[in-house]
Amino acid sequence: MGRVSRRAFAVAALSAFSMAPGASAAPVPSGAQAPPAVPGPAAQPPARRAVTGMRGMWLATVANRDWPTRAGLRAAEQRAELVEHLDTAVRHRLNTVIFQVRPAADALWPSAYEPWSQYLSGSQGRDPGWDPLGTAVKEAHARGLELHAWFNPYRVATHDDPARLVPTHPARKHPDWVVPYGGKLYYDPGLPEVRAFVQDAMMDAVEKYAVDGVHFDDYFYPYPVAGESFDDGATYRTHGSGFADQAAWRRHNIDLLVRETAARVKEVRPAARFGVSPFGVWRNAATDAKGSDTRAGVQTYDDLHADTRTWVREGWIDYIVPQLYWHIGLAAADYAKLLPWWAEVARGSRTQLYVGEALYKAGDPAQPAAWQDPAELSRHLTLARRYPEVRGHVFFAAKDVARDRSGAMARVSADHYAQPAGTSRQDGRRTSGVG
Repeated sequence: MGRVSRRAFAVAALSAFSMAPGASAAPVPSGAQAPPAVPGPAAQPPARRAVTGMRGMWLATVANRDWPTRAGLRAAEQRAELVEHLDTAVRHRLNTVIFQVRPAADALWPSAYEPWSQYLSGSQGRDPGWDPLGTAVKEAHARGLELHAWFNPYRVATHDDPARLVPTHPARKHPDWVVPYGGKLYYDPGLPEVRAFVQDAMMDAVEKYAVDGVHFDDYFYPYPVAGESFDDGATYRTHGSGFADQAAWRRHNIDLLVRETAARVKEVRPAARFGVSPFGVWRNAATDAKGSDTRAGVQTYDDLHADTRTWVREGWIDYIVPQLYWHIGLAAADYAKLLPWWAEVARGSRTQLYVGEALYKAGDPAQPAAWQDPAELSRHLTLARRYPEVRGHVFFAAKDVARDRSGAMARVSADHYAQPAGTSRQDGRRTSGVG
């Protein structure tokens, strides 16, 4: 993912593996006190079944990963680049673009809550002279594509200097909301006022634009940084009474964010779907018998405090896209073992399962030999056809779809997307995103 990307790549997801079981925090003792009940949205109908299934790509804007190619381009140049990405999706017979519109407590639309993103003009808060999200929705729909708005809830900045934020930034108005950690700034997820604010900021876009989906990535509490601790002790002392421990309280905070966001999306835009693309390992089996046969040094339940398995099983989200960014046969995290694990999690739930695919690794000389074979990703989709729970695939990311360094995307299109893409939400029997 170029200079900066979603955590699973920026930290080079494979580097999260310690190769030793039980590298993350121990599970909560069986006798621990359960957290208070979480209010949730009203009962929802079963998720739609898909004919074509999801054929998606992420379009990342943080640090100008995919778009725009650099900050400060003229509005017409930015628009032309954005439209070209949409055209590329159509050429590869995809049907969905997941567009990152709030990469770091900022906005790629005229927001009532947060400043314009620096990744547009080069200066946070400066009006780029056009509306990227509004344009993306209009142009995607004109091409028969779904446009899902991708938000990062709690990242404030990819640096740790509040003075570099625009003076009117909410994080400067409310410094008590902000926690510096690992060279970055984050909002504190344990503060109720923070949770309300970030929802309001995101819902501003959902209310204004006919987006087809609302999408969270894999950042909740930040990924662990060796030798550092996330300093939310005071927040825990104020708001954490009644929980077995700080980890249980943190998971409760993220559960609230997910359930409340889901309810608000359904209220404001009932046709839109709400989905999450977490790191691909919930928990290792060595930590929890319900976990996957993996040896991950990061586990979303323990380290990011995101209980993604529960979100699927309870139907709190419409879809999930676990980032299965590893090749078939990798000892620490075998794609061929994680795929059936996630299929089993999704089985019988209302949550649709799509699979996040590491196109960015294909043909990268720094990657293992498996990724030098242009057929590796095609084999992923072939394997997925064995599991009816898998409703499609999403590729990371747009720049790699366009570049197609090793021809892996062309191979996927030829082998699996021979037919034009229909919508990912039509009623009928799905074929694992395969045409």
